[in-house]
Amino acid sequence: MTHEIIQPDNWAPAKGYANGVLTSDGTLYIGGQIGWDADQVFRSHDFVSQMETALTNIRAIVETAGGRVEDIVRMTWFVVDKKEYLAKQREVGEAYRRVFGRHFPAMTMVVVAGLIEDEALVEIEATAQLKGRDG
Repeated sequence: MTHEIIQPDNWAPAKGYANGVLTSDGTLYIGGQIGWDADQVFRSHDFVSQMETALTNIRAIVETAGGRVEDIVRMTWFVVDKKEYLAKQREVGEAYRRVFGRHFPAMTMVVVAGLIEDEALVEIEATAQLKGRDG
């Protein structure tokens, strides 16, 4: 089985991991995306902004692989501050819909003590099933 590494063209290279791996059956595994931009720079230290950037990063990987956000079937969110997430539900929903519209895949949220990048407030991984792929 051959796997294809998915990396948006304008992104800084991933070091020691892949942002996306596409299998021959069309399953796209998206590594945890955080709230930094294509240059791996945090432009915000606000939870909602970082969340929106992480979702935008996921969308970019899916689109680079030839898919759409509607192809995403599962997401796992890792957040460092449960209270902040709960306090900003309206803003979270608005930011989510700006990036993913009304597509809601299966999701899990896990509260963690910290993430590898100290500035990261959220990390989101995803799986997509791209249409039209043969096994």
